[in-house]
Amino acid sequence: MMTFDAEKQYFMDSPHGIEKMWDKLTNPSAEGAEQLLARSEVPEILTWDLTPLFESDEAWEESFQQVDAYIEAIEPFRDSLTASADNLLSFGRMIEKQGRELAKLAVYASMKSDEDTGLSHYSGMLTRVRSFMAEYAAAVSFANSAIADLSEETMEEFYKEEPELEYYRRYCTRIRASKPHILSLQEESLLAGAKTIFETGARVFSVLNNADQGFPTIRDEEGNEVELTHARYGSFMESKDRSVRKAAYEGYYAIYEQFRNTYAATLASEVHKNNYLAKIRNFTSAREAALFENEIPELVYDQLLATVHKKLDLLHRYVALRKKLLGLEEIHSYDLHVPLGKNVDLHYSIEEARDVLLEALKPLGENYCRILEEAFDKRWIDFAENIGKRSGAYSGGCYDSPPYILMTWKGSLNNLYTLAHELGHSVHSYLSRKAQGFTYAKYPIFLAEIASTVNENLLTNYLLGSIKDKATRQEIILNYLDGFKGTVFRQSQFAEFEQKIHRAEQDGTPLTADWLTEEYGNLNAKYYGEELVRTPQIAFEWARIPHFYYNFYVYQYSTGFSAASAFAKSIIEGGEEELNAYLGFLASGSKEEPIATLKRAGLDMTSAKPIEDAMSRFERFLEILEKDEV
Repeated sequence: MMTFDAEKQYFMDSPHGIEKMWDKLTNPSAEGAEQLLARSEVPEILTWDLTPLFESDEAWEESFQQVDAYIEAIEPFRDSLTASADNLLSFGRMIEKQGRELAKLAVYASMKSDEDTGLSHYSGMLTRVRSFMAEYAAAVSFANSAIADLSEETMEEFYKEEPELEYYRRYCTRIRASKPHILSLQEESLLAGAKTIFETGARVFSVLNNADQGFPTIRDEEGNEVELTHARYGSFMESKDRSVRKAAYEGYYAIYEQFRNTYAATLASEVHKNNYLAKIRNFTSAREAALFENEIPELVYDQLLATVHKKLDLLHRYVALRKKLLGLEEIHSYDLHVPLGKNVDLHYSIEEARDVLLEALKPLGENYCRILEEAFDKRWIDFAENIGKRSGAYSGGCYDSPPYILMTWKGSLNNLYTLAHELGHSVHSYLSRKAQGFTYAKYPIFLAEIASTVNENLLTNYLLGSIKDKATRQEIILNYLDGFKGTVFRQSQFAEFEQKIHRAEQDGTPLTADWLTEEYGNLNAKYYGEELVRTPQIAFEWARIPHFYYNFYVYQYSTGFSAASAFAKSIIEGGEEELNAYLGFLASGSKEEPIATLKRAGLDMTSAKPIEDAMSRFERFLEILEKDEV
């Protein structure tokens, strides 16, 4: 296998115009860059390598043809699962083996679909595997009820009879703690079978947002007609030309306004589903159900919002600072993302980004950096933008695959931070999968955003330590403030809105487009303060946020950022003990409750202190720029 650099040179030396194609994909200002390529035209080196999952679609199909046997293998346990310790152990091992293969099938189909969401072939494969997984979930749904009904004495006897069953103790303990929320066998089977029906709102949102709706064209900085896309919208929001930002902003949100009633219907469907499932499982709210599932006290959620509310003046100061540095009489939402350095053009090739990240993340040790090199050399990362590619960025994969990354590389400082962020997720996944068995390898959602944000903090520290130019340092500090704003303040705003819409629906309020737009507009004004001009477009932002379909996920970005600030500080200022505590955290998976996992690594997230400390760091950076002491 060629290394990244070697394969790039191969494309550069090709006689078939690959050099121009490379420039189009890695340099947004290159001639012809406004014309998106089809997926088949993208050089392989800029795409991820999914062959560790399946060598081909045919191999996937061959594996999928075997899954019907999984349900047949489950049936004998239906009446005998808890008859003996040996039966329980055999069932656990079988479910693990089947789960690993189903994960591979689902991940391959999902990622191939994300390469080009307009291809029905892969969306069809994904629909097939999801449909089977709903059937499979219904087939195994009896297990939770059966395990929950076992007495404590019987469970302890089983552990003594079969020592290898001890591996499943935490798994069984969690099921037994859920007993008040487990329904009858028939009811659980019906719910499991309806899984794909419950996902309809989120699926329709994804198809409409990523594939079916189009965006208008605008004129870029050179006066060229360019069609808006999700990725280009982000780039245009960083344009130094305010008229371009304004045109992109208004054109982008005009589409969400146009489809506001459809988006209101999909979001209302998602909220109703969450409230309905919480009610029938004997929870008082959807939020309680979601946090119970993740083993997080509701206190953590309330404490986050209360602490952020007390510090909204910092966000208002940030908006005022941006207005001052941009020299504006009025500041609008489309002015919140443009880099402020007047003579700074931070742009990175993929190779330069690799070198910077390997230096920035050196404090995490040699093994961590070796994994980073592997991510580049073995094509874990899908860099290129192409027609139909899913927007945004994520780290994915499964237990038996590399931890893949999807993103769109444009070479900006924000791209560099996005790559650092997703690599944090990927190495977290890699180390958890290496250290834990399949059952405990997936780390809890509450912990998911910590490793990614530690990398961002270390990158900021490295850049400020290695760059002396005042304008560039100002830009890096501003990037930190922007990241904090987007992660702590913005995600807390999303968390508050998510709580608001679930409570409203629970109380009988119809989630119409008009109601959602008014409530979101008011909340946005509360967070950003009077300095930010209240444009009508921002009130439609609720329509485009995919995380509102993740069932109380977003608050964890804010808590994760706060925890990451604490870990980064301990890694930078501490020694081998602090580093090992953090690396131990990365390898922990879900073998303990998330709050306990963090406490073992030296961090107490039941306290408001990590959030307050993070706010203090934000304020220190804010004061540096306010006083021009860069």
